[in-house]
Amino acid sequence: MSDEKEESEADEEMMKFMQHMTQSSDLTSAELELLLDSRAKHKIDFTLIDIREIFEYTSVSIRGTDLLLPTSNIHTTMEQLTALKGHFLVFYCRTGNRTLQMLHILKRMGFSHIAHLTHGIVDYNGDKLKNAPLPKNIR
Repeated sequence: MSDEKEESEADEEMMKFMQHMTQSSDLTSAELELLLDSRAKHKIDFTLIDIREIFEYTSVSIRGTDLLLPTSNIHTTMEQLTALKGHFLVFYCRTGNRTLQMLHILKRMGFSHIAHLTHGIVDYNGDKLKNAPLPKNIR
């Protein structure tokens, strides 16, 4: 009975968090860690997107990153990004500056389920990978 109660409370917390996400597009390190943990438990689905350059990504990245879409050539991957328009998308960069600019652009394009890691990977306390292999979307 205790496990069921704890799971119910965790589900309620997730619902509150998701309501918060519809009002704000800023994520803290702890919030992204919660999202990644919830995704691993199949309680939520989202796409984690790194918009830094390839050399930055391979140096260090967040475990669980789904796509790498460097801002230097975002024009070549815009079709791929547009295909994800209805999904919940979470972006990150080094300090949060590039992703904040990206969010403004995407909101003007009609994206509504988007968020970013406010202070970027430099402030992220979760699991990181060094020398990560490139995601499948990068050739």
